[in-house]
Amino acid sequence: MSFAPLKNDSFLRACLRQATDHTPVWLMRQAGRYLPEYRATRAKAGSFMGLATNVDYATEVTLQPLDRYPLDAAILFSDILTVPDAMGLGLSFALGEGPKFEKTVRTEADVAALAAPDLEKLRYVFDAVTSIRKALNGRVPLIGFSGSPWTLACYMVEGGGSDDYRHVKSLMYARPDLMHRILAVNADAVAAYLNAQIEAGAQAVMVFDSWGGVLADGAFQAFSLAYTARVLSQLKREHAGARIPRIVFTKGGGLWLDEMKPLDCDVLGLDWTISLARARALVGEGPNAKALQGNIDPNVLFAPPAAIEAEVVKVLESFGRPHTGPGTGPTHVFNLGHGISQHTPPEHVTALVEAVHAHSRRLRQPA
Repeated sequence: MSFAPLKNDSFLRACLRQATDHTPVWLMRQAGRYLPEYRATRAKAGSFMGLATNVDYATEVTLQPLDRYPLDAAILFSDILTVPDAMGLGLSFALGEGPKFEKTVRTEADVAALAAPDLEKLRYVFDAVTSIRKALNGRVPLIGFSGSPWTLACYMVEGGGSDDYRHVKSLMYARPDLMHRILAVNADAVAAYLNAQIEAGAQAVMVFDSWGGVLADGAFQAFSLAYTARVLSQLKREHAGARIPRIVFTKGGGLWLDEMKPLDCDVLGLDWTISLARARALVGEGPNAKALQGNIDPNVLFAPPAAIEAEVVKVLESFGRPHTGPGTGPTHVFNLGHGISQHTPPEHVTALVEAVHAHSRRLRQPA
């Protein structure tokens, strides 16, 4: 499979801690309900899964934000729950509601029956990756992704989203053996799934540990971090002669950055609860250093454009001057601290992206 050469590799370079002429920016959930063109395509598809499982629609919506904004990366349009769906749990989305599973994994028998899915059941994802990569035609790199083993387990045990994580935490505390078995199956399934995305054309991969931050200290290390590490240990480091950066994002994970520093990944994503200055001091420099990704509060996008620009400057100044010149050093990929809200005014995203590019270029000018 051959693809067009990259015209803008700033995102990949920043992930690998190499110098770029501006701070690259992309947004979690950048293809989504805040865009009228996305809503129109989703209406044609008839449902969220109709959209995600149709290669042409998935390609179309992945490219929509890039046609509107000068973003530096595309992210595959899919869902973190495709893996448990392929395990036979029966995923569905009602309009305006979160995901629901027909079956849950709560009993000894449920856990015993759990197995990594046949990747052929996820062929629609890999076909979408290849289709998107071709459609991008080298414009920007394509990011593939999965939910983390712990985050997938939360949905699998709860049967959907949760406010209190009662079922999954009850299982974890009462039967840690069962929880470890679920997480081991999930970790191996996620690694195989991400490797297949890389083979299909993904140029970087990201593990979304969306619910790692709900765990107690100690439980996070045992039930989330250890299994994210198990995924990373199995991932391809390069494909078709190119390095494949690996990104880990734990919402609420700022507390554990010290313990995340040894992870075998290239980039750590941050939410808005920790400053980039502190994160850079902890994990952005020296041995085992990571590139940082984040971390503006998505709700900043409800403010007027001048206020958005001021907040962008604060985030960039918090990171400080990135590495310039040869070799490697501290680098930053600008992003939100979590997914973009469906209520975000699209023109406010223009203000954010333009401010990131303009101010980050100023930051690199010699003093």
